[in-house]
Amino acid sequence: MTPDPRARAVEISDSVLFPGALQVDESAVLPVDRLDRLASAGFYGLAGPRECGGMGLDDMATALEVIEIIASGCLTSAFVWIQHHGAVRALVDAPRVLRDAWIEPLCTGAVRAGVAFSGLRRPGAPILTASPAGEGWRFDGFAPWVTGWGRIDVVRAAARRENGDIVWALVDAVGGPTLRPEPLRLAAVNASATVTLHFDRHLVAPERVISIQPFDEWQARDRGSLRVNASLALGVARRCAALLESDALAAQLRECRRALDQASAETMPEERARASELALQAATILVVSGGGRSITLDHHAQRLAREALFLLVFGQTGAIKAAQLRRLYDGSHG
Repeated sequence: MTPDPRARAVEISDSVLFPGALQVDESAVLPVDRLDRLASAGFYGLAGPRECGGMGLDDMATALEVIEIIASGCLTSAFVWIQHHGAVRALVDAPRVLRDAWIEPLCTGAVRAGVAFSGLRRPGAPILTASPAGEGWRFDGFAPWVTGWGRIDVVRAAARRENGDIVWALVDAVGGPTLRPEPLRLAAVNASATVTLHFDRHLVAPERVISIQPFDEWQARDRGSLRVNASLALGVARRCAALLESDALAAQLRECRRALDQASAETMPEERARASELALQAATILVVSGGGRSITLDHHAQRLAREALFLLVFGQTGAIKAAQLRRLYDGSHG
């Protein structure tokens, strides 16, 4: 593999992902060969230790730019692929029997993971609960947003105990009487095969439990992890800037990336809002520049514009939403 993973990511993004992005946009489900290409390049191990088949990449800035580059090629591919890395990171510190069984195939991409924890950010009563069942757990409720169904093998799922703690488990991504996927139709990245996943007394064996974590501890870590999803918005802006050959947009992109990398947990919501705004602005400029052709389905501008709208709400927290609305309202009255 090329020593600099960014160079390899650019090669795949520009030669494979971007040329096929319109085909993916019109597909019912993401063609698996896109994910296979990322796996063969080692990118499923982006967050994994080298001794387990991962990249062993310690430079977070490089990892974030790899995500951005892949998103600039095909947001749908990046959206499915990015969900995988949370499982890899979690299994590094998982009980040894679970780690030994799963982390190497996850790092190589032989096994591919999704996530089911967005419900943790919802206010009010938990929507997915965990109750003791022998030595294991029973999950009941639903996960509103699980991406890559049919393209993933396992799901890193989060359910809340009665005392509020989170039970994290690795669940097989196989539908059945106790695990029912309900497809969602999305205005963008629809080929990501995103579903609402319903759990009905679904049993989780004890050897599939990754960890049990206090909810307050997760909230603190979640606030510190919001930078990653911003790379998807930067990816959309990056592609728009390249198509427009705009030095001004490229400069804004560099400044936005720098601000994100330097943001604290407190300032990150504002910088996340700024990144989403930049993607929307760049896509709007691309649409206007292309004129009437921009809204035909064989033109990248309309795809990128829909993806920019999608990224206004993906990974959104209450603080990010407030920052987005503040910036949008201020702009409308400026």
